Amino acid sequence: MDLFIEILKAIFIGIVQGITEWLPVSSTGHMIIANEFVQLDISAGCWDIFEVITQLGSILAVVILFFDKLNPWSKNKDAVMRKKTWSLWFKVVVAVLPAAVIGILLEDWLDEHFYNFIVVAIALVVYGVLFIVIERINKNKKFKIEDVYDIDYPTAIKIGCFQVLSLIPGTSRSGSTILGASTVGVSRTAAAEFSFFLAIPVMLGASALKVFKAFALDGLSLNLTEIVVLLTGTAVAFAVSMVAIKFLMAFVKKHSFESFGWYRIGLGIILIIYYIIKINM
Repeated sequence: MDLFIEILKAIFIGIVQGITEWLPVSSTGHMIIANEFVQLDISAGCWDIFEVITQLGSILAVVILFFDKLNPWSKNKDAVMRKKTWSLWFKVVVAVLPAAVIGILLEDWLDEHFYNFIVVAIALVVYGVLFIVIERINKNKKFKIEDVYDIDYPTAIKIGCFQVLSLIPGTSRSGSTILGASTVGVSRTAAAEFSFFLAIPVMLGASALKVFKAFALDGLSLNLTEIVVLLTGTAVAFAVSMVAIKFLMAFVKKHSFESFGWYRIGLGIILIIYYIIKINM
């Protein structure tokens, strides 16, 4: 019965991860919130690994959905498209560098000072307001870059700098990159795709680093329940991510992110009220 309960919890948290990883509402923030109310009966070290391993399920969804576009050896591509695909990968690598460098240098400091309930709540509200403001500024704007292949290196670097904002829990990696891209002339559709592609090396690198630290340096070991929980959460995150990515790609073609901004503000306010009540109990 205990294992069954933990599997149900893992399914719930996997759903949260799969949805929020790609929607501009902050997956890290929602995982902190989920852990506040639905705590898995696993060690703290296993929880840290659970967060990054479930992200790998989400990454796999991107690879599968965009495999042809990302594959330079695709039989569906001629020499010109193969060259464009390689160029796209180089631009992704360039755009990853700002967040990768700062993330590696400040990871422990950021986890210690920013990885908490109140920071998430404030970030949800602040960036929710920014989402609304930026989207209203961009309303009816004509974007100069409509296709992800047409993103140039200077634009890729700018998008990568916006991605640095997502190192603060509650900000949203996809939201910061997509809205940042739109401010430098990239359409929401192209920005969303580029954001997904950026997630592959960023999340793979971050996951590999945390897994290495946990097992090689900290000597983490897992029991059967923890292994089952990890596999369950990852599988659910993958399946839900497939749906979430398709939804977001369809959504951005016809709608702005303003509705997500209002959602963030509402959730942030609720969390701030909850936090105030909690510390005064």
